[in-house]
Amino acid sequence: QVQLVESGGGLVQAGGSLRLSCAASGRTVSSYALGWFRQVPGQEREFVAAISWSGRYPYYADSVTGRFTISRDNAKNTVYLQMNSLNAEDTAVYYCSADITPISQSSRPRYWGQGTQVTVSS
Repeated sequence: QVQLVESGGGLVQAGGSLRLSCAASGRTVSSYALGWFRQVPGQEREFVAAISWSGRYPYYADSVTGRFTISRDNAKNTVYLQMNSLNAEDTAVYYCSADITPISQSSRPRYWGQGTQVTVSS
């Protein structure tokens, strides 16, 4: 079992930055791929970024490539999402996810956090 708790969301002006954190707990969480998805009300949840268990293989949605950076610290069981150059289209609830298999756009990870709201004002 893996538990995920997100933090770091909030209100930011367009062009600004935020860093999301997700604390993972569970006996073998360092063996899991970790990822971030986001969802706007009335729309499907969409993939944002993911990272392998080793941290060596980050993967991004086209919409955030060059602006967002995913990283993980296995000693702290934490995954981060550094978001720069934010715009109004990035406004969403951001969810942390975990799965024993690699995470990508088509994935439906087994474990999810409760989500954290990110609002970008234009």
